[in-house]
Amino acid sequence: MSTGTMKKSHSQWSSRMGFMLAAAGSAVGLGNIWKFPYMAGEMGGSAFVLTYLLFMFMIGLPILVLEWLIGRRGQKNPIHTMEDVAVSEGRSKSWRWVGIIGVLGSFLILSFYSVIGGWATDYIALAAKGSFEGVTGEKTDQIFTDFLSNVNSLLTWHTVFMFATAFIVALGVGAGLERGCKIMMPGLGILLLVLVGYAAYASGPYFWVACKFLFSPNWLALNSTAILAALGHAFFSLSLGMGIMMAYGSYLGQDVNLLSTARTVVILDVVVAVLSGLAIFPLVFANGLQAGAGPGLIFVTLPIAFGNMTGGLVLGILFFIFLTFAALTSSISLLEPTVELLEERTPMGRKTATVVSSIIIWALGIACILSFNQWADVKLFDKNIFDLLDYLTSKIMLPVTGLGTIIFGAWMMNQKHIRNELNLSSSWFGIWSILTRFVIPVAVVTILIYGFL
Repeated sequence: MSTGTMKKSHSQWSSRMGFMLAAAGSAVGLGNIWKFPYMAGEMGGSAFVLTYLLFMFMIGLPILVLEWLIGRRGQKNPIHTMEDVAVSEGRSKSWRWVGIIGVLGSFLILSFYSVIGGWATDYIALAAKGSFEGVTGEKTDQIFTDFLSNVNSLLTWHTVFMFATAFIVALGVGAGLERGCKIMMPGLGILLLVLVGYAAYASGPYFWVACKFLFSPNWLALNSTAILAALGHAFFSLSLGMGIMMAYGSYLGQDVNLLSTARTVVILDVVVAVLSGLAIFPLVFANGLQAGAGPGLIFVTLPIAFGNMTGGLVLGILFFIFLTFAALTSSISLLEPTVELLEERTPMGRKTATVVSSIIIWALGIACILSFNQWADVKLFDKNIFDLLDYLTSKIMLPVTGLGTIIFGAWMMNQKHIRNELNLSSSWFGIWSILTRFVIPVAVVTILIYGFL
């Protein structure tokens, strides 16, 4: 369908605050609360954290700004935004492949992200039933193993989580995405502060041990693996390379200052990640558990702490509600690029587009569920379906999309127009040009190469 045949006017965010909370909600997710703490634990704590913070502002922020800027220019779904902006800049329509890979990436990610969101939702019920009371590491490991082998339970919670995601997205940009994040993001903030406060109270001196672990630099612990991990996590933490921020940018008016808004979103994202560490590590240290427990930190290690501390029942419930909310604010953003594409380029209305795309993603999620049990032996490139989709998206598709975005924005677009749009002085634009033209492309290529090693 040609650009001129778009069938409906494009939605807009009702306010800068609504857009900022939606963008922050997309960035704040399982990556902050699940992945960041265990990566910090595995990579030695403070040196990794400080390197991650540096990369968030040096690399994540400029890519975020460019995705919004391109999306705002195009005012369409990521695929046709890239095509239209490329044509307007005198470039090939083939740049639409940046949008295609991004939208496909978010589509595939949601299929297994919803499964993990279902885990968090189920653990609310487990915590409420007192399943973690007095447990040992062996017991929590068995609880998680039994859960992964129970197809019906996994399917039920995957379905519940996917339904909640689709329900919010179907309501539209203002009534769904924006209103949902206006409710959930403040709720997330309150829950997180309660969790940190309780962790400080319950762990006593171990709270300061956690602070030292996260903030007192131990540069001897920093190696090439930790640096690359920090670089990769900074890139993926902001939902970059998935078509999400380009789609969100397409609903954005010209009155929003992209740089200051991006700075606020990055700060919110970083604060949530760091506070999550302060909610988790004091409990880990106080109970003599391992900070470097890996991906099992949330679902295997933390329940031990909840089950063996005063007030752990309430704290466990609150923590997994917090984790579910965070997963939901990201899942609605993962669904949006596909829905926006179908709504604009097919006869479907928004609700129909949401239902159709959600059913397909939900069905693909079933394959991910079965990869933990009945299809555990079904492997491609020595990976089950869940791990293959994770690898394909995070190690290949997202870096490729991010690299395409930064090259297009820094080399293919009129730089004078970008400078004016960002309202940068000549000296600051010189720094911007060095980062976007040279530093960031090298960093993203490094992530891409590292993913194949």
